[in-house]
Amino acid sequence: MKKLLIGTIVAGVVAIGAACSNNDSPHSSMQGHDTNMNMQEENTAKNSSGQLPLATDTKVLTGKEIHLTAKEALLQINNKVKLPVYTYNGSVPGPQIRVKQGDTVKIHLKNELPEPITIHWHGYPVPNSQDGVPGVTMNAIKPGETFTYEFTATVPGTYWYHSHQESAKQVDKGLYGTLIVEPKNEEKVDRDYTLVLDEWMSNPDEGNMDMSGMDHSSMEHGNGSDHQHMNMSGMSHDMSMYDIFTINGKSGSAVKPLKVKKGEKVRIRLVNAGYMSHQLHLHGHEFKIVATDGQPLNDPQPIKDELLNIAPGERYDIEFTANNPGEWLLECHGDMKGADGMKVKIQYEGEKGSADKANATEDLPVVDMTSYGKQKLGEFTLDQKYDVEYTMNLGTAMGKNGMIYTINGKTYPETAPINVKKGDLIKVKLVNDSPTDLHPMHLHGHFFQVLSKNGKPITGSPLIKDTLNLKPGEEYVVAFKADNPGNWMFHCHDLHHASAGMVTEVKYKDYKSDYTPNPNDTTNKPE
Repeated sequence: MKKLLIGTIVAGVVAIGAACSNNDSPHSSMQGHDTNMNMQEENTAKNSSGQLPLATDTKVLTGKEIHLTAKEALLQINNKVKLPVYTYNGSVPGPQIRVKQGDTVKIHLKNELPEPITIHWHGYPVPNSQDGVPGVTMNAIKPGETFTYEFTATVPGTYWYHSHQESAKQVDKGLYGTLIVEPKNEEKVDRDYTLVLDEWMSNPDEGNMDMSGMDHSSMEHGNGSDHQHMNMSGMSHDMSMYDIFTINGKSGSAVKPLKVKKGEKVRIRLVNAGYMSHQLHLHGHEFKIVATDGQPLNDPQPIKDELLNIAPGERYDIEFTANNPGEWLLECHGDMKGADGMKVKIQYEGEKGSADKANATEDLPVVDMTSYGKQKLGEFTLDQKYDVEYTMNLGTAMGKNGMIYTINGKTYPETAPINVKKGDLIKVKLVNDSPTDLHPMHLHGHFFQVLSKNGKPITGSPLIKDTLNLKPGEEYVVAFKADNPGNWMFHCHDLHHASAGMVTEVKYKDYKSDYTPNPNDTTNKPE
């Protein structure tokens, strides 16, 4: 099963392997443009030999009422590797849910898997009751049950959805998809593609072991990442067992090319649903980073031959003009074995040109998002008055049952929550004290503004995010407004870190939930 490193939940499951919406044909935001998606119907039952059906190509689901069914299937990653997976509607990634800003959307989720599940709307400010965290906002959806999520799509942008029940395991097995909210006054593009990044194991049985006590080390995948290993109670655990990197559930030549025509404006939505950071290089074209985590950047400047670093849970929208006919690559840089499979061809229709060559080890600079775009005054500043200030020291330690990941020396649920009232302005200092671990920190239900990095104020566009990656030794200050009452998780999106303790909550003092968890119900496993 996918990267199935099922040890104990607390120190156990490695990896977030996720990914999402596969727009096999371009989905255009222009009315009347051909959106010829593969609408093949999937066979949900096992065949006569008892084997699972093959996962189908991902669809795009539109409208105000969406039906999802969680079920098992087999995913053909390349011409050699086929893995058993969990799916939404028989595909990995699951369907792309594409709605209009202002729509009230109902998503009916039926569970045909052998274990409880949920959906969390990653990055989206849904009402707290719809956040999909078992034991915090709802009970997990048991096998055979159906649950309906309902929310109004108020904020446009690129988001994704995934299970939050034993998420280090279930997201790893394929329970994810993308959510696109189209703005009312959308700037038109000719092609709109979504690419989701993930990592898989071609021989998962090698990873089916007790992972207690492991140090996952630095999961940054890029130039100079020469320490991709883990330490299990003194044993070295080679991260190269994650030997297949994918785009939309496919690797290498199985990844479908992105078709463009000369002169077209092309948007690519990049979603990292895995647990490693990936550095991507767009060959042959200038591009702009127009949004991060769904939020637009102010006056982004064209850049070329710079790497875009995408951490777990993050999203980046890039745009370029197809003005250089030929066959080009968007490829992952780095020295891990799987990097070779994480690339996609960009092919011009009706134009001749030279074929591009891969060069995953080319030494290129990484885009500095703290100085990218044009500076302007954001909603928050470093020196204004805040109602609540909180320091979050992120650490790694050895617990009695193995490695733990801590916030201010504690593991969830013993971590101190951020207690707020509606309308409060909150400033949070995040410090990564772990010696080797990356911590992509994700806040549910809110967006925050990044104010400074390592003591230096942000000098580019206001940076509004819901997921922020901290490398060892880094310090960021972020701010947000308490404008969405509820009890909200704030956790590391390297999901095995969350399952081993790196979680706290933003708790509204004046919020009364309609949901009361049953302390005797052991079904709910929020990480």
